[in-house]
Amino acid sequence: MIGFVDRFFDPLAFSLVIGGTALATWVSATGKDGVRGFAALIPFFAARPMRDAEIAERAVRRIQHLSEYKGTICADRVKTPVDFVHRAACRLADANRAEAFAVWAREEMEDRRARHAAVIGLWRHAAEVGPAMGMIGTVIGLIAMFAQMNDPTAMGPGMAIAMLTTLYGLILAFAICGPVAARLQRLSDAECAWQERTVERLVALARAEEEDVPGGWQARRLRRTA
Repeated sequence: MIGFVDRFFDPLAFSLVIGGTALATWVSATGKDGVRGFAALIPFFAARPMRDAEIAERAVRRIQHLSEYKGTICADRVKTPVDFVHRAACRLADANRAEAFAVWAREEMEDRRARHAAVIGLWRHAAEVGPAMGMIGTVIGLIAMFAQMNDPTAMGPGMAIAMLTTLYGLILAFAICGPVAARLQRLSDAECAWQERTVERLVALARAEEEDVPGGWQARRLRRTA
């Protein structure tokens, strides 16, 4: 069994494909996207968007209930383990106008989508580069093999590199990087969907309170602190 596995592993071929793909992908990244790309493997395994959506739903209902008699200024009193909902509640409590909170929510969602798109694009780029690196390794292996045409017994290593780099490139693209990018895309879509619903409800709550109180939020806040 060990001998069979050894036939499919060559350190040089592995380094050419994996190292080359990692280098090309890292060079193509901008700013902190490279670090975020590898850090995305944590939510890749740990993210539970459906669970977070349920927690967010319960938190928003508590905020709505609390705001009925104390106002949205007390939204930050609602505790939740989901960081996004906690930050949104704190922003809602600190905002002096509904529109200020709406602007924050819009910018936050746009920034989040941009970060997600950059990370997903990084993994998709790696999936595209992998087969190309495999082809480069194949060409190198063929050159090494043809250089030994006078000695057929010495052609084996070159042929092994040529075949294995192609295999590694295909595995990297279609069994690793491609599926990672696809799952991250689904997680991003699900996460952004429930976060969008959350901020829409909080913005609506803030605007309803502002319209309901003569003088807007500022008057209500002054009355509460008086």
